[in-house]
Amino acid sequence: MRFRSPSPDATLVAAAHLGEAIDAGGLVLALLGDLGAGKTLFVKGLAQGLGLDPASVTSPTFVIASEYRTPTGVRLAHVDLYRLTSDAELEATGFLDLLAPGAVVAVEWADRLPGVLPRDRLELTIRRDPACADARDFEAVAFGATAAGCLSRWCAALSREDARALALEAAAGT
Repeated sequence: MRFRSPSPDATLVAAAHLGEAIDAGGLVLALLGDLGAGKTLFVKGLAQGLGLDPASVTSPTFVIASEYRTPTGVRLAHVDLYRLTSDAELEATGFLDLLAPGAVVAVEWADRLPGVLPRDRLELTIRRDPACADARDFEAVAFGATAAGCLSRWCAALSREDARALALEAAAGT
């Protein structure tokens, strides 16, 4: 699936829809993109969709991993692999414990250590548009049944959001 976000606010909304699309099986989300692409912003929106205050989510670059509990008890782990150089270094942080059933694990810079990620995951690549500072292009690919089911529900939610936006645009134009 591919889509374009015209603004940071639209990115937050799209990410919140992904959070809402996650079922009891949880999700491992591999976030790929250059520095400043919007990976942490996306996790803020994901957290909002899970029922958390997006302002409570910060980049875990220096702590490697941050954990949050939703009001319903779902665990969101936000992991940043930017500073790590080996699978063993990541495992020493307790990363494998974060992959518990039902957990939501968002991994920034997932392409730095791809061997540690489970097979069932959703990979999301975020690209900046050099012609528009706020716009981002997204490409999501599901690997595994859990990720595929989540991606399908997310696509449906984004389609409904697009339909609402078009209706509002049409109403404003009349």
